[in-house]
Amino acid sequence: MALPVSVLRLPKGPDPNSRGFDPTSPRFIALCRTTIPSSAASEADAEQLHGEQHARSMLRERFLRCLLAVANKKVQFHMYEQVKVEAMFGASDIDVLNFQVSDLHTPIGVQKEALIRCQDVISFTFDI
Repeated sequence: MALPVSVLRLPKGPDPNSRGFDPTSPRFIALCRTTIPSSAASEADAEQLHGEQHARSMLRERFLRCLLAVANKKVQFHMYEQVKVEAMFGASDIDVLNFQVSDLHTPIGVQKEALIRCQDVISFTFDI
């Protein structure tokens, strides 16, 4: 039986159809840059670009499968300054910039619902 996965809805993009962000915007460049410049594409670069795209797609698929496996499970987040917190994992936004969690147990208390910024997380673990 397929389990529905909750999605955290963030504000829409700047274009009227909300189909994404301008490729020349600093946000797009920061999140979607490749190691190969697309303006000077030679045959050797095309092969390298194809290999890079394949590797990225495989890693992305594995990560998304991991997010599906962790839904509604107890997760331990290892954060900077040697802080460890536990929570029930809910969802991730589309850019994987935030994790939505429930019952977040922190050193200073419990938060019923919270967003954890991914840039603050070093790693997370969960039992299969």
